[in-house]
Amino acid sequence: MYKTGHYGTALLCYAPVGYLLLSVDPGLAVLGGIGAVAFSRVPDYDLRVPGISHRGITHTLLFLLVVTAALAGVSVALAEQFGTDPLLTGGLGAIVGVVAIGSHLLADALTPSGVPLLWPLSSRRFSVALATASNPIANYGLLTLGVGLTVALGYLAGQA
Repeated sequence: MYKTGHYGTALLCYAPVGYLLLSVDPGLAVLGGIGAVAFSRVPDYDLRVPGISHRGITHTLLFLLVVTAALAGVSVALAEQFGTDPLLTGGLGAIVGVVAIGSHLLADALTPSGVPLLWPLSSRRFSVALATASNPIANYGLLTLGVGLTVALGYLAGQA
């Protein structure tokens, strides 16, 4: 998928989490959504790194775990720096990592090229071949669904 599809998928995946977090800490809920969207394209940085193939190591569950651990660790360090609850802030960092990278893998698994989720244990690529990465209907459709769900759940949270 292209960036619009990845942003939309990140919003789709984060919206239910954000909805639940709104009752705990609205500021962290919004920060988490921004983080999920901002980090949703990190796996595609492989396009800018010589020697790393596209949809290789950065499109695996191993990469998801590494990024999630790093974001959780940085979040805990920042929590201590800013005097916020390290458990809550570190948990949010982990959620952002899982949603951002996981949503990217999910969106790319919709394409015929798929993703090697289980590398290095297996080189099998996982794909449902629903749409090509360049398909504008798929990309803007995911963005529309993500924004729509985010707005709908935000509205419902405001009504509660």
